[in-house]
Amino acid sequence: MLVIAAVLIGLTQNIAANLAARQIRSGFGFLNDPAGFNIGELLFDYSARESYLRAFAVGMANTLRVSIAGIVLASALGVAVGLMRLTRHALVANLGSAYVEVFRNTPLLIQLLAIYLLATELLPESSSALSLDGVALLSKQGLQIAVPDSGTYALLAALMAGLLVGAIAFMAARRWLSVGAGLFGMVGGCAAALAAWLLFGAIGGWSRPELDGFLISGGASLTPEFLALWLGLSLFTSASISELVRAGALAVPVGQSHAALALGLTRGQAMAGVIFPQALRLAIPPLASQYMNLIKNSSLAVAIGYPDLVSIANTSINQNGQALEVIVIIMAVYLSLNLVVAVAMAAVNARVTRAPR
Repeated sequence: MLVIAAVLIGLTQNIAANLAARQIRSGFGFLNDPAGFNIGELLFDYSARESYLRAFAVGMANTLRVSIAGIVLASALGVAVGLMRLTRHALVANLGSAYVEVFRNTPLLIQLLAIYLLATELLPESSSALSLDGVALLSKQGLQIAVPDSGTYALLAALMAGLLVGAIAFMAARRWLSVGAGLFGMVGGCAAALAAWLLFGAIGGWSRPELDGFLISGGASLTPEFLALWLGLSLFTSASISELVRAGALAVPVGQSHAALALGLTRGQAMAGVIFPQALRLAIPPLASQYMNLIKNSSLAVAIGYPDLVSIANTSINQNGQALEVIVIIMAVYLSLNLVVAVAMAAVNARVTRAPR
């Protein structure tokens, strides 16, 4: 520890001396200075007159937004493709295998660029956007979807309904499920949140996307950059998650499957009630690594112009030249996010492994 402390002190003094010799400003005081640049995608109010600190907060919010959406979609796709690979139907199994081989064995950056180019080149112009009966419009401007007029209240109501129903479903499922009660509660919570969202729209009306000249107004917008990054991260990560699901299911002793079939269960019932819950115990520890990789891989957003934390950090470095401090901020944010994921997944794993067999 003394040696490490001495090395760190020496590095700190050397860096401070070099910065002073080159007359480069140091320290984190720049965070209170006006940022001086705009950001294309915002989850809360921001202007160029705001501080660098608020600009980094916008970037972190955008990173969290695409990471959470990617984790949800990647998990759903991964489970579905993993089950496809376990089926005895040759066509379905081969489709699952092709999915895994394509998305797992090509670089993520290439996938992101390909999806982004497809979205910006092949999609129609806003004036001739693909329409889904006034519910959604898809064009080079992105995906515009209908939302309730009382958007904020509808979102809060959906969140509260999801948490309440999810907790009730989880506690009820624990009475008759040894493993999988958390998944049951999650599905119940998502269904309740969706129902509350639709109810608010049915009562208070909808803000629907409409063509306004050459642009589309109304509804909520998902930009091509967000869609490309979200789909790229989800497809790439889901290929690895599907292999975890398949490996976990194959690791369950074959006698478990034989016993379930001998009791008269169908193959689907045996998979859902016997094999899959036991496979979760084996899949959860490596699943945490995949979630953390997805969060770190979101830093590739800079390649397609999505304003995540790294993109805003690059702009800040170009303006103020304080690369060391900005890199420290990036490292601290990603370290914190991944530690939160690690702790949460460790708690889930502890809960699952304590369940009676």
